[in-house]
Amino acid sequence: MIAFACPITNGKVYLGCAEPGIQLASEPDSEVWAYQSATSIFRTYNMFLDLARERDDLEALVLIHQDAEIVDPEFCVKTRKALADPEVALVGCAGALGVRNISWWEGSVTWASFSHRYKEMGGGEIPGLSWHADRVPSYAVTGEVDTIDGFIIAMSPWAVENLRFDESLGMLHGYDLDICLQARAAGKKVVTTDFRAIHHHSLDLIGDQESWVAAHMRIAEKWESQLPNHAAHDWKTRARRAEAELETMRVQLRLAEHYITRLSEDFDQMQRSKSWRWASPLRKLFHLARRIRHPGREPGRELGDGVVPPLGRRGTPDSNGSGGEGVTAPAAEAARLPSRRGPA
Repeated sequence: MIAFACPITNGKVYLGCAEPGIQLASEPDSEVWAYQSATSIFRTYNMFLDLARERDDLEALVLIHQDAEIVDPEFCVKTRKALADPEVALVGCAGALGVRNISWWEGSVTWASFSHRYKEMGGGEIPGLSWHADRVPSYAVTGEVDTIDGFIIAMSPWAVENLRFDESLGMLHGYDLDICLQARAAGKKVVTTDFRAIHHHSLDLIGDQESWVAAHMRIAEKWESQLPNHAAHDWKTRARRAEAELETMRVQLRLAEHYITRLSEDFDQMQRSKSWRWASPLRKLFHLARRIRHPGREPGRELGDGVVPPLGRRGTPDSNGSGGEGVTAPAAEAARLPSRRGPA
């Protein structure tokens, strides 16, 4: 029996994301434990571990975020196959090697068969490394990794019996790297497999920065001897480097926000200008001529009176100037920012 467990802080999110995915993936004998979250995700996950330990027929415990949606009907089959190796403790759909801290995605990502779907700036989707089956890069492979993305974790019976989530780490962050390091320290494997999922998550991937920083420091202290490059520099040098990298990211984000704001202001100013209004009859004639010459052309492709491209949250047009679906200019800019994933 494969059990599914989900901590809930927002019932609407659970009903729209996790529940449909669990219904798709679960089997007739599957147990589904969806309960109100306790004081932290660490505490809630440990409660689920206690429930799972009582089941003699447990094949796997799947821990899933309320905003994660499994979209693979073969999920249980693929999970069983990955856990067929008795040395495997944890399975996920995304992971990396060479991980140095809780920002696991800054390591060498070897597999990521999920998509990040967000609602900001008109909404959009950022596909993971191996989300599109026909465009998987040659270096992308499933198999053993240092850590997996914790928005969906499948735990073996051994892992359920022998591992615990460290509640001293905080409220939310770092639990996935910590549990993976625990498994590897016990001589077990952490692996990725090719089940597919969607993570419905804000572009603000960190959220509570103070909690993130605290978890980052706590895990760095706890696992310093196990993480790569731990002896390359003294702690002061590492701290200064981390501070400099954080400031660099902040500068890049401020520049991107400034660019998006200027783009929005320039577009609004252009529409209010006298030349724009005076040229209105000419644009109408031009659009009419184009429709006559190209009758099959998709309408709404040019800027003109009555034909305004869809706007993002800040009022910017689509990057391609079209009226169809697509990533808006702000979303396109966001996609080019340094990755801050996860997660979920």
